[in-house]
Amino acid sequence: MLDPRMPPPEECVIRHVLDRHAEAQPDKTFVIFDDGEEWSFAHLRRTVRGCADGLRRLGVGQGDFVLVWLPNGKDCLRVMLALNYLGAVYVPINTGYRGGLMEHVIDNAGARLMIAAAPLVERLAGANTAELHDVVVLGGEAAPVPGLELLPAGVLEGDPDALPEPERPIQPWDTFSIIYTSGTTGPSKGVLISQLQMWATFIPNDTTRMEHRGLVNLPMFHVGGAGPIWATLMRGGSFALVESFRTSEFWEIVRKFDVQHTILLGAMTPFLLKEPPSPKDRDHPLLRVSMIPLSDQHAEFSERFGVDVYTSFNMTETSSPLFVGPAPTARGTAGRPRPGVECRVVDENDCELPPGETGELIVRADMPYALNGGYHKNPEATAKAWRNGWFHTGDGFRMDAEGNFYFVDRMKDAIRRRGENISSFEVEKEVAAHPAVRDCAVVAVPSDLSEDEVMAIMSTAPGQTIDLPELVEFLRPRLAHFMVPRFFRIVDDLPRTPTEKVQKHLLRAEGITPDTWDREKAGIVIKRDRLVIASS
Repeated sequence: MLDPRMPPPEECVIRHVLDRHAEAQPDKTFVIFDDGEEWSFAHLRRTVRGCADGLRRLGVGQGDFVLVWLPNGKDCLRVMLALNYLGAVYVPINTGYRGGLMEHVIDNAGARLMIAAAPLVERLAGANTAELHDVVVLGGEAAPVPGLELLPAGVLEGDPDALPEPERPIQPWDTFSIIYTSGTTGPSKGVLISQLQMWATFIPNDTTRMEHRGLVNLPMFHVGGAGPIWATLMRGGSFALVESFRTSEFWEIVRKFDVQHTILLGAMTPFLLKEPPSPKDRDHPLLRVSMIPLSDQHAEFSERFGVDVYTSFNMTETSSPLFVGPAPTARGTAGRPRPGVECRVVDENDCELPPGETGELIVRADMPYALNGGYHKNPEATAKAWRNGWFHTGDGFRMDAEGNFYFVDRMKDAIRRRGENISSFEVEKEVAAHPAVRDCAVVAVPSDLSEDEVMAIMSTAPGQTIDLPELVEFLRPRLAHFMVPRFFRIVDDLPRTPTEKVQKHLLRAEGITPDTWDREKAGIVIKRDRLVIASS
């Protein structure tokens, strides 16, 4: 008998879910692609089964890891779901990886088979490919790679009617994907994800209806891209799949594909807000966005574009433990714990901190397998994260007296200047609030005295010019004196991972460059306000 805390397999195991919807609503559109092609549930099932049979003929069985190195699109979708259908493990690689990062993922996965886009295959030449032996090349031809067998795309064209049943039933707790963390601060870690975790991530917090169409513009090697696809399948809904987010095309895509809901990560919100206002700002079908993190301008976004705003906190290892919406009233909140999870803010000894104090967010769930199964081949990192029965997020949070949780900073991104702890996240929010600033990242750079100095790296909003002395005056009433950056640098674009996370380690490594502006050398020194208290 299944644990009553878990959904039945028909609701969360991808093979069962796909079969069920293909029978119940065969003609309903499941996905629309960039080029306008649509796949119904019936077409999807036949396509997936054919690909699964091709993979089976290549020797892929239940529990086998298969590397997938493809951009968003038809091939990635059919391969991902075919692996799920077989009970194998989908192991996507960031399409931006090359060199050591690429080698690390290939070695950690230990897979013998890779499905790759032709333009990426050349990166394998001369690399340490560990146990990798066969590479199925899609989307063109690739030059031979010594030590690897390159296979044509046709090997994935199997017989959908010849696919046998799995050797054993696919279970909700089976690992069905390894997704690698972005690796912005160190080597990527392979997160072991079950179908139950994915169900818990998207279904309990979701308020969309089956008839509402989603938009997936985040990469499918990230949980923000693959996750909504799995969730849409579990829900029996539909979505539009595009290669990536592009500010200038966002609303056009929403209108073209009749999109009702989507996710906005990181810089997407300010990018959209800083586009020139248009009479067409409300001329679209979008009803709601999940804004992560919640921008201080969420009310402005909601009013300007006429959409409901929700927010949540999640990471690859968790299952959206914090959630709130629509129209969050607590400024900057990440939400409150959803049913079935506990969240605490603790010190370095896992002792719970009182409201208002900043510590690390830790999480646990009452449903088995609702959180990650650890890091693949990394027992040390797994043990460090899973201490005292709680998953340690590595994120700094605080909680208010009403039970709202607030993201403060990545623990590793915190800055300490002259005895004061500074949240780079809080400084970034205020710098980005300036109308001339398109995007901002704040990092620590070494101080001549001790500890750190604060540096802001910015890109410029369209049609604007950043006046740095004026920007400092803009920040003075918004930030404590010790938080106002000393160093400022203007760049064309911030370095980002394909999942839109700023690669702060690259900015820290560059440090103070010749084009960096030092406000103190410019004669702008900000001191603590003297408080004069009248005697009674």
